[in-house]
Formats: sequence, structure tokens, C-alpha cells
Amino acid sequence: MRIVLASLIVVLTSSATLAAPIHNPVAVFRGLDKITGRIITFDVAIDETVQFGALQVTPRVCNTRPPTEPEQTTAFVEVDEITLANKVQRLFTGWMFASSPGLHAVEHSVYDVWLINCKASLEEMSTEPRGPEPLPELGAEEAPEEDQPPED
Repeated sequence: MRIVLASLIVVLTSSATLAAPIHNPVAVFRGLDKITGRIITFDVAIDETVQFGALQVTPRVCNTRPPTEPEQTTAFVEVDEITLANKVQRLFTGWMFASSPGLHAVEHSVYDVWLINCKASLEEMSTEPRGPEPLPELGAEEAPEEDQPPED
């Protein structure tokens, strides 16, 4: 019985040793403005605050796992609302999980915010989202031929 118990302890402790999480300097969020229907992706450096509508989002930690482990992205986040009376009201303090955005997302009457990823460097921070590139203009020689009746 002791041998079985000892081997069970060895198996459990060896499988529980996971690699340390990777601490990233940038958290990536997605926000929804329910009034306009606009969805925006924005990057926030750790311990910096970014305003999304009436919400202020401040990530304190953003962790990922090494590539050899199952994917898991987590962030400890504080979200405040600027009220109409210009007061700051805390809406959320806690962990967000990118794999389960509905579990700990911020659901506000006008705005929703959730974690989607972490980034390893500030150089990877994106600028304002862009739409698709415009199509090139057709020149006179490239203009499509119009349907015209045959000449007699």
C-alpha cells in the first residue's frame, strides 16, 4: 500500500511542474461600442491606462505560457468608468482569460471589453486600425471597353 501511495505522489508531483508563465509588457484588448456597433482592438502597456469610451482600462499583469505548454493567456485588469458627474467608479478588478472572453469580460451598458492576447514587446504595438487598401485607379488605356453596337 505504501508503494502505491508513494508512486501516486511521485506521478502527481511530476505532472504538476509546469513552466513559469511568460510576463509580457503589452496586453491586447477588444472593445465593443454597443451604440455604434463598432469593434476596436487596442494595445495597452502594463501599468498604463487607455480610455475606451467612458471606460479606463489598466492591465497590471499579462501572462502567456511557453510554446511547449497548452496555450493560456491571462491578465489582471482594472477597469474604471468615468461617470457623467466626472467621478471615477471601479467596474472591474480581476483576472481575464483570453480563451474564455465571456467568463470575466467587462459588460457595461454601452461598452464591452475583453482580453484577446498579450504581446512580447512594445514594438509590436499596433497603431490605429486601418481598413483595406483602396483599389488602384484604372487608367484610360486600362479602362474596360463599353458595349457598343458593331460599326457598319
